[in-house]
Formats: sequence, structure tokens, C-alpha cells
Amino acid sequence: MDTTNLLNAPRLLLEADLKPAQGCRFQPTGFADLGAAQYRLPDGTEMLLVESAQSVANRLEKACLYGDGPDIAPELQGLAYVAATLTGKGENIRTSSLVEAHRIGSPYFMLNKDFKDKLAEEMAYNPKRPLNWQKIYATLFRYDPSSLIHGVFLSLLEGGRVRAPRALTGFIEASRVERVVSGGVKNSAVDPKGELQVEDAKAGEAGVYSNVPYSRIEYTADKITAFFNLDTALIRGYGLPPEANSLLLALSLLKIRRFLKTQLRLRTACDFELVTVRATAPADFTLPEEAPLLAEVKTGIAACAPLFAKPPVTEVITPVKVVVKKLTEQPTPEQSQ
Repeated sequence: MDTTNLLNAPRLLLEADLKPAQGCRFQPTGFADLGAAQYRLPDGTEMLLVESAQSVANRLEKACLYGDGPDIAPELQGLAYVAATLTGKGENIRTSSLVEAHRIGSPYFMLNKDFKDKLAEEMAYNPKRPLNWQKIYATLFRYDPSSLIHGVFLSLLEGGRVRAPRALTGFIEASRVERVVSGGVKNSAVDPKGELQVEDAKAGEAGVYSNVPYSRIEYTADKITAFFNLDTALIRGYGLPPEANSLLLALSLLKIRRFLKTQLRLRTACDFELVTVRATAPADFTLPEEAPLLAEVKTGIAACAPLFAKPPVTEVITPVKVVVKKLTEQPTPEQSQ
């Protein structure tokens, strides 16, 4: 795949038309205390945010994991990332920069003194001096190139000055939407009135026994579209070698293609199928199929091996402890007087 023309463009904009896999109803993402994000355009068109940029970013990352992670898919072995084994209370838990919310900036890595000091040294980081961004981006690429695709913020590095925005962003919108209001009930054949309670039940668990009616709001839409924005100008601005730029581009496209192929069941009542995908800028670009993209990524991983950490998976051991939070005691009537 020739990426020269694409990397010379300011950005790649893709649009993918989707449809419900069955029927015409779907359940959008919801936000605490807000519900669905429904809004109206200036011309009066009813719109709906089906999937947020944060959620799509997580799904794009998952597209290249082995199962749910924390490790990379076997066919992508050789790609650099950081893994941490958390020790404490005799239990080992493994995580990685591929699944952590802040990626390489997670406290499981940045509060490991040896790794943090090594990272700062290779970045030539001095909180009291101007930043050497070329060394910073080269170091991030060395340990976790995916962090340059999905963004990273090293808030735990003194001063919190090192951050990189997402190079790849996606979201799903629906237009000309209508609400579908329905409902149901959770039935309890044993105790429909909620008069029983298990003796060992904790406070707040009484309501799980009775019949519980509920309302449900789904949507129909005239059009459902997934949007993707790959900031190729940002990738060029990292100042990395050409083979690194090509790998970041191919890996981003592979994530998009896999998301559209296997990650469109967003929720129980939200399952989409891809209708068509097109580029709006540059207009002559066609998103390749998964097989050639995977071959391109494998070639890029081999070409970038000298730029990665050795071994490519950096293993750290981070001791942790269990912190038990005490509930705030409510004052007695005598104490409150």
C-alpha cells in the first residue's frame, strides 16, 4: 500500500453508512443523569449521538487485542507496548498500556520508579526546561506506538507537560431520529410484592426480589453514520522516520476496518451492519480490506523493530496494596445537637 499521498494530505476523513442488523430499532449510548444525547440541528433535523468518541476509541483499541487483552493479538506480535504485573496480597494481576485508560500514563507504569526514570531520561525530560518533542515522540513510539494513535497524557510525570492528542478519532451519529417508547417488567415468581429478603442481604438489596416494571426508550433513524478522522498532519509532526509514519497509518486503518467488520454490536439492543464506507478527504482514497492492511502492518512492525524497545514488550512489576475505604458514620441525634 502506497501511503505517500495519504501522509501528505492534512487528514483522512472516512464515513461509513450503517444499518440495524435486524429490524429498525436501536439503543444509543447513554450518559449518567443525562440519558441519550439527542439534539437538533439549526435546520430542525433531529439528531442522536449513537456512540461517543471515547467509546469508539476503546473499541478501536480492542480491535487489535488478544481477546479482551491485556496483550496484543498473536498476529501483531512484535508491536511494542508496556505490561505491568501488579503484586500484592499474594495475587498477581496483569495489565498493559493497550487497555489502561491513560495508556502508558497509567499509574501502574508511571508510579513504577525505575520505568518512570528511564522514560524521563530517554525523553530528555526536564520540568524546568523546554521540551524536546522529537525525543518525547520517539520515546513514546519506542515503548507504545498505539499511544500516539489514541492519545496519551503523562500527568504523573513531574509538571504534567507531556501529552499527545488522539491521531485517530471516531464517533457514530444518527439523523432524522424518532423515539420508540416501550417497557417491560422484571418478574419474581417467588416474591412479586417484595416482602421477602435473604437474612444475610446488605442494605439496599431489598429491591432485587419483587416485580420491577421499567420503561425503555429506543430509536429509529433515517440515516446512521460512523465518522473517522485520522490526523495525518499530526503523525507527520511527530518527526519520526518514514517507516514509523507508515506503520502508524496502516495500524490506524486496520483498527478502523476491524471495527467496522467485527465490533459493531455495541450493546444488546444495538447491533449494526456496514452498508458502505467512503472517504470524503482525500476523495480518491479507498479503505483497503483487512488482509492487505494486516500484511502492511506486519511489514511495518518488522521495519520498525530497531525503533522499538528490546524486547518490544516492556515488563514491569508494580507493588500495589488494597485500600479499604471506611464508610462515613452518620451522627446520632445526640451527636448532631
